Amino acid sequence: MPDHDCDTTSPDIARRPGGRTARVRRDVLDATLRHIADRGLDGLTVATIASAAGVAQTTVYRRWPTPPSLVADALEDLAEARNPMPDTGSLRRDLHQLAEQIAGLLSEPAIARLLGSSLALSSDPEVDSARMLFWDHRFQLSQPLVDRAISRGEIRTDAHPREVIETLVAPLYFRLLVTNQPIGADLIDRCVDTAMAVYGHN
Repeated sequence: MPDHDCDTTSPDIARRPGGRTARVRRDVLDATLRHIADRGLDGLTVATIASAAGVAQTTVYRRWPTPPSLVADALEDLAEARNPMPDTGSLRRDLHQLAEQIAGLLSEPAIARLLGSSLALSSDPEVDSARMLFWDHRFQLSQPLVDRAISRGEIRTDAHPREVIETLVAPLYFRLLVTNQPIGADLIDRCVDTAMAVYGHN
């Protein structure tokens, strides 16, 4: 099968190519998400995804040298499309919008299946690598949200972005992974209230 990707640059998760390379990337990430939704992490290899996307394995290896990097980029791409960091001008509104977006993401079969698989395979270093790649990048993106809130005087100056986001979203993941109950508006409101009470200036 011919290699449709002529870009030989060594990229990272944040790079977003254009043109033909962008189309190939889209096909590969879509194939990855379909695989996760259908089978979780079972059988997810570079060769499997390359075949499903209709591209050469070298095309995939060039950008994603390991399955964890492929999974992390696919999930990050989904999160960027469905869960961009808000900038409403208000910390409370930002947190509420972020929690609503995350609740929507958790309803995605690919996300729910990946979370369940990653917990079941927590001793697998490649699974842990994919999870950490994804979350580290998400927490990095939360820095401006918290910085803006600090500059507006809405939040303590010693508030750490990771801790703020953890406080906000932890109950949402608990509801999905432990009690397997729906995430309603009341839980989202409670999460926002808790984060504001712990870190905000009330």
